[in-house]
Amino acid sequence: MRITVLGSGTSTGVPMIGCHCPVCSSDDLRDRRSRCSIVVHYQNRHILVDTTPELRLQAIAARLDRIDAVVFTHAHADHIFGLDDVRRYNTILGSPLPIYAAEDTLVALERIFPYAFIKQQDAGFFRPALAPNRISGPFDLFGVSWRPIPLLHARGAVLGFRIGDFAYCTDCSDFPESSLDQLRNLQTLIIDALRPRPHPAHLSFAQALTLIDRLQPQQAYFTHLSHDVSHAQAEAGLPPRVRLCYDGLTITIPRV
Repeated sequence: MRITVLGSGTSTGVPMIGCHCPVCSSDDLRDRRSRCSIVVHYQNRHILVDTTPELRLQAIAARLDRIDAVVFTHAHADHIFGLDDVRRYNTILGSPLPIYAAEDTLVALERIFPYAFIKQQDAGFFRPALAPNRISGPFDLFGVSWRPIPLLHARGAVLGFRIGDFAYCTDCSDFPESSLDQLRNLQTLIIDALRPRPHPAHLSFAQALTLIDRLQPQQAYFTHLSHDVSHAQAEAGLPPRVRLCYDGLTITIPRV
């Protein structure tokens, strides 16, 4: 299994509009962060997690010529507002695209993108054509089990996902104990870590490191990074098994 990090930045992206701080002005390409998203690749299938506002540009940069399904973590703008761009994948596949989300996320998607949920009438795919699936527990995607992991995002609920020895937990401020129990014995964990300073809706570096110490994955990566984080400087201060995500990073997981 292989993971492609399409985007590793917080909801504003980095650089932020109107900001000229050292990170927003950095020449280090790892400090240029689009909104958070990954692709999970296995068995010649490509599963997109979230549709960010930069989806078209992310897909072009990663040469992501096909996706077979989309899985959503939650319905915040930075995770869904690129949904219209999946219509290109409808054309490539020649069929509706399966999407998977919790009930409240499906309701939000249908409210915001109602035209994507009506039956396709045109000869071509001039708008997204979706086949929605409600996540209510573990589900199978092309022969591999995806386990939803409930997470807390300030006062809201979001989903992380465990796929074999890999887990993706973005946009969270705390983990219920029952979710921690489902995240042990991981090879690789990608976890929200917005910045060193505390934040009400996201894990800080210290909070993320505490969770990593409890879970003991073999390797962990921080994501959803803000402009408070210089890639080179921050990574130099982290334990060897903890790294920072960056746009375009690829991670190989030995087994599904």
